[in-house]
Amino acid sequence: MHLEEKTIASEQKFDGRIVKLFVDKAELENGETVVREVIKHPGGVCVVALDGEDNVLFVRQFRYPHQRVLLEIPAGKLEYGEDHRACGLRELKEETGCTCDEFDYLGCLIPTPAYDSEIIHMYLARGLHYGAQKLDEGEFLDVEKIPLEKAAEMIMNNEIGDAKTQLAILKTKLLLGK
Repeated sequence: MHLEEKTIASEQKFDGRIVKLFVDKAELENGETVVREVIKHPGGVCVVALDGEDNVLFVRQFRYPHQRVLLEIPAGKLEYGEDHRACGLRELKEETGCTCDEFDYLGCLIPTPAYDSEIIHMYLARGLHYGAQKLDEGEFLDVEKIPLEKAAEMIMNNEIGDAKTQLAILKTKLLLGK
């Protein structure tokens, strides 16, 4: 049981549309009992949509918890049990209007491992075909193109704060040797 914690009890305190909150009791490897607050989240997907001129499609969107507009790559929440590849293709179409010829998996990230179960899957979309956006009801965003090199500079200059965007852009830049 080294470095593991055994769940002794779990009580759901909140059942929301997106997240569920649990308060658990866990036993540590030394036998002590601790309380763990856990947010259960279905996870998400983000997509680096890269055109033939090495421009990345970004979205500017108001993010309520931070009370400001953030610059991010297209992304969305998984439904519980949904395939992340299908979700990524759907979000790419909904937010940018694009479909793609290539859709490569870049891996996943765990944004807040201490208290949240969320996992975000990252994809690289190339061979873009432009069409009409299909935004969700109540979703408002602007799409803009930024060269991949410039996007990486913006990340390094703290101009893009979104973690999934930072990681997916930098992974893409390294992967493509740009």
